[in-house]
Amino acid sequence: MKNRVFRYSLTILLSHFLVYPLFSQESKPLVNATLKGTVIDSLTKEPIEGVTIQLQGVTHSLKSDVHGNFQIVTGQKLPLTILLSSLGYSSKTIVANQPEISIVLQPSSDRLEEMVVVGYGTQRRRDLTGSVARLDAAEVNKIPVASFDAQLQGKLPGVQVVTNSGVPGESIFLRVRGTTSINSSSDPLYIVDGVFLNNTSLQTIGLGGRTSSPLTDINPADIESIEVLKDASATAIYGSRGANGVIIITTKKGSYGTKTKIDVNVLGGWAEANKALLPKLASGPETATLANEWWINSGLDNPALNQTFANRPFRPISEGGRGNPEDQETFDRLGFLLRNGKLQDYSVGVQGGGDRSRFYIGAGYTGQEAFIKVIDFSRANLKFNFDHQLSDRVKIGLTNNFSRTYRNQARTGDGPQVSLFNSAISSATNIPIFTEDGAVNGVDNTYTLVDNYDVNTTSLRYIGSAFAEIDLWKGLKLRSTFSADYNLYDESQYWNSKTSIGIANANQATSGISRNSTWINEQILSYQTNIGQHQLSALIGNTLQSNTFDYAYLEGNGFANDSYKLISSAATVRGSESWSKYTISSFFGRVGYNYADRYFAEATLRTDGSSKFGANNRWGYFPAFSLGWRLSEEQFLSSADWLNEFKIRGSYGITGNQAGISNFAARGLWSGDASYANIHGTPLPGVGPFQLGNDNLRWERTAQTDLGVDIALFDHRLGITVDLYHKYTSDLLLEQPIQGTSGFSDYWANVGEISNKGYEFLLNAVNIRNQNFTWNTSINISGNRNNIEYLPSQITQYTRDWVILKEGHSLNSFWLYEQLYVDPQTGDAVFDGQLADGSLPTSARKVFRNAYPKFYGGIGNTFTYKQFDLGVDFSFQYGNYSLNLYRYFRERNPSSGGVFENVLNRWQEPGDQTDVPRLTSVGLNYTIDANSRYLEDASFLKLRQLTFGYKLPRELAQKVGFSNARIYFLGSNLFLWSKYTGDPESNVTSNPNSQGIGSFGTPPQPRTFQLGLNVTL
Repeated sequence: MKNRVFRYSLTILLSHFLVYPLFSQESKPLVNATLKGTVIDSLTKEPIEGVTIQLQGVTHSLKSDVHGNFQIVTGQKLPLTILLSSLGYSSKTIVANQPEISIVLQPSSDRLEEMVVVGYGTQRRRDLTGSVARLDAAEVNKIPVASFDAQLQGKLPGVQVVTNSGVPGESIFLRVRGTTSINSSSDPLYIVDGVFLNNTSLQTIGLGGRTSSPLTDINPADIESIEVLKDASATAIYGSRGANGVIIITTKKGSYGTKTKIDVNVLGGWAEANKALLPKLASGPETATLANEWWINSGLDNPALNQTFANRPFRPISEGGRGNPEDQETFDRLGFLLRNGKLQDYSVGVQGGGDRSRFYIGAGYTGQEAFIKVIDFSRANLKFNFDHQLSDRVKIGLTNNFSRTYRNQARTGDGPQVSLFNSAISSATNIPIFTEDGAVNGVDNTYTLVDNYDVNTTSLRYIGSAFAEIDLWKGLKLRSTFSADYNLYDESQYWNSKTSIGIANANQATSGISRNSTWINEQILSYQTNIGQHQLSALIGNTLQSNTFDYAYLEGNGFANDSYKLISSAATVRGSESWSKYTISSFFGRVGYNYADRYFAEATLRTDGSSKFGANNRWGYFPAFSLGWRLSEEQFLSSADWLNEFKIRGSYGITGNQAGISNFAARGLWSGDASYANIHGTPLPGVGPFQLGNDNLRWERTAQTDLGVDIALFDHRLGITVDLYHKYTSDLLLEQPIQGTSGFSDYWANVGEISNKGYEFLLNAVNIRNQNFTWNTSINISGNRNNIEYLPSQITQYTRDWVILKEGHSLNSFWLYEQLYVDPQTGDAVFDGQLADGSLPTSARKVFRNAYPKFYGGIGNTFTYKQFDLGVDFSFQYGNYSLNLYRYFRERNPSSGGVFENVLNRWQEPGDQTDVPRLTSVGLNYTIDANSRYLEDASFLKLRQLTFGYKLPRELAQKVGFSNARIYFLGSNLFLWSKYTGDPESNVTSNPNSQGIGSFGTPPQPRTFQLGLNVTL
C-alpha cells in the first residue's frame, strides 16, 4: 500500500514539473503588446496577401490577409525584429519601433527562399540536394478534369501524363521518370496531408478495359500545392514505396493571426467533341460500294467463297441486295450519340486563424457530363483542417476529407456489345435502324443502349489524420500521427431484354461492394540546430500500416420482365466474396548538414518489413545519400552580379517496390471451393491447393543516380534546372510458368532487370515586368529511354500478341510484320521478309518501335496587363507510337459493319499509288493481324489550356462587398497538331502495362469552354 501511495505521489510530482508546463498557456506571461501592419507591392501599390510574418527567434508564424494586413499579439516589447517572406517577392527583415507600420516588398523571381515539402518535413529550395518539383495548385485546379493528377500534364519535368480517354473520372497514365516494373505497379506513391493514399481502382465491373480513378475523390479546389519527389535522395525516406516517385499533396490549412476570409468559385460551361478526332466513317453509298467490291474481289481470288458469302446477312448489292450503292441512305449513329456535356463546379473555402489556431473549411460540388450521352460524373465533398497551439510547446491538428462520388458509367473500351461508342462506330452507315431493340449483326443498337443503359457506381470515402506535436527541447520535436483512408465502393448494373447481354441471360443484374481500409500510425522525432555557420538536422521515426480489402458480389439471371430489377427477383442467383490484408512495419532516419548555405550533405536510411513477402526476405533496406555545392557563394563567383545562383547536386540511393502483387503472393494457399461428388453424385465440400508459395520472394529494388544543376541569372529573372538520371531496377516481381505436373501453372518469383536513363530541363523566365505589364514563360522538356536489361524469356501482351517484352528492347514495344508498300500493279501488300512464293514466315515479325515518347513536356506563358490576365499552356510528346485498333477493325472487312473513310484510298487498278491494299479476304492484304500499317506516329502538340481573366479594381470590388473579384474564361484542348488518326493519347485499356493500343471504343478528349467567377469576402 505504501509503495502504491509513493508511486502515485511521484507521478503527481513529475506531472507538475514536466507535463503541466508543456500544456500550460501561462508558461510565459504575455505582455499586452500588439503590432499591426500592412504589406504592399512596390510596383502596383496593391496589398499583398499571404505574406509570411515571423518574429525573430520564434518559430510561430502568421500570414497577411486579403487586405495585406497582419496583427501580432506578442509577449515581447518593442522594438521587434520581424521577418517577411512571400513567393514572388524579395524577403525582408525590419525592426518595428512603433505599434503600427507599413511595409513595402519588392517583386522578385527569387524562389530560393520558397519552402518545399519533402518527406516528413519542409526545406528551403536553396537547401535541396534532391530532385523535387513543385506546383502551386492555383495554376491548374480549374482545368475541367475529375482528378488532380490529370491536371499535371505538361507542367512538371520528369512527370509524363497521358489522359487515356475523354470519359470523366477514368484512370490516367502517370509516370515519374519512366516505368520501373512489369507486373508490379509503376504508379507513384500519393500522399495527402501525410496520409498514404490508395490509388488502385476498386472497380470490378468490366467496362471494356476501362477503370475508374480513386484520385477523383479529392477536390482540386482544396489543394494548396503539389510536390513531386523524383530522385532516390528525395524518395528513399519512403523506402519500399518510393521507387516510382512520390507525389505529396498539401491541402489548404488557413493562417495564424489572420481575419477569416471566404473564397467562392463558380464555374460553368460545356464539353463538346473535337470532331477532328472522331472516327471518319464512309457514307451509306460508299460503304455499300466498298462492301460490294470486297465481296467481288474475294470471290475472284477464291471462287469457293461465293457460296459462303451468299448465306451471310451482307449480300453484294449487285447480287440481289438492297438496291444500287448510290441509292443507299446514310445513318449517322455517332451524330445521334454526341451531345454538349454540361460542366459545373462550385466551391467555397473558409479559412483564417487566431494567435493559437488556424482552420480551413471547404465544400464543393463538381458535375461533368461526357460529350457522349449517358455518361456523367459528379462529386460532392467536405474538407475540414484544424491546427491548435495548446501551449508554446504543444500543437495538435486534424485533417478531414469526406466525399461522395457518383458515376453513370457506360462501357467504352473493347468489344461492340453494350459499348456505346463502339456500337455507333461498328454499325454500317447504310444499315437502317430496323427496330427499337435488339442487336444488329452482333452489335447493340446505339439508340436502344442510350435508352436502356443502367450501370452505376457510388464511392463513399474518408481521408483524414490527427496529430500531436511537442517541443521537447530547443530544436527537438516529437510528432505522432494517426491517419486513415476508408473507401466504400458500390457498383450495380442491369441489362434488360433490349440489350445483347439481357437477351442472352433473360435479363441480368449484378451488384458488387468493395471496401478498402488503410490505417497508419507514425512517430517522428526531429532535431534542428545552428552552431555558427553549421546547420544540422536529424530525424528518426517509425511507421505501422495495415490495409484490408474485402469484396462481395451477387449476380441474378432470368427475370420475369424488365420491371423486375432487384437480384432477389431473379430465377437464378450466384454470389462470391473475397478478403485480403497486408501489413507493413517501417523504421527510418535522415541526417542533413549545411555549412554556410554553401555545402550540403544528406543521408537517409529506411527499412521496411512487409507481410507480402517470404519469410526469408521480409525486410528490405533502402539507403540514400546526396551532396550539394552552391558555387555562387564561393569568392571566385561572388563578384558576378549577373549570377544569382549556381548549385550542383548529386545523389544515389535504393528504393523498393511491392505494389501490384497480391497480398499473399509469397504464400502457399489452399482453396475451400474444391468440392467433389460422393457415390450418390451429391457435391461435398473439399479443400484443394490454390497457389504455390515462395519463401524467397523479395522486394523489387531500384537504384538511382542523379546529377543536377540549378542556375539563376539576371536578378533571378532567368532560372534553369537540369537533371540527368539513371534508374536500374532488379529482382522484378513476375509470375513465372511452372510444369503442369506440379499441380500449378505459375508462381511469383524475382526475375528480370529494367533500366531507365533520362534528362530533365526546366526554364523559367520573367521576360517583362513593370508596373502595368508582365510576361512570364516556363518551358520543360524531359526524355527517358527504357530498356529491358535481362529477361529469361520474352513475354507477349494484349490480344493477338501485339506488344512484346524482350531483352534489349523497351517495355511496351510492338511485335509486328512491317508492311513496306502496296504493289502498284497487283494491289497486294508487300512485307519485309516476305518469301518469293508470297508467304510470310513468323521469323519476319520483328520488334518495331514502342509506345514511349523520346521526349515530352510543356510550354506555358502568362501575361498580365493592369487588371487583365492571359494564360496559354501547351503540352507535347514526340516519338511515341500507337497501334490504331479502330483502323484494324474498321478497314479489314467493309461488309462487317462501319468502315473508315481511309479505305476509299484503296488500290483499285494498276498504277494506283497508295498504302491501302486491294480489298479482299484472301491473301495477306487484310489477314495479317500484326500489321505495321495500323501503327501510327502518336506525337502531338496540344493547346492544353487557355485562360483569360479580368480582376475588378479593388475599390470597385469593395463597393459591392468583396475583397477581390475576378471573372474569367477557360478553354481546354482547343487545338491539337498530330499525324495520328484520332486522339493520340487514347488507349483502349486503363492497364498501364498495355500502353500504345489506341482508339478502339475510346472517346477522345473533349474541347471544353467555361466561364467562371471567383470572389473573396
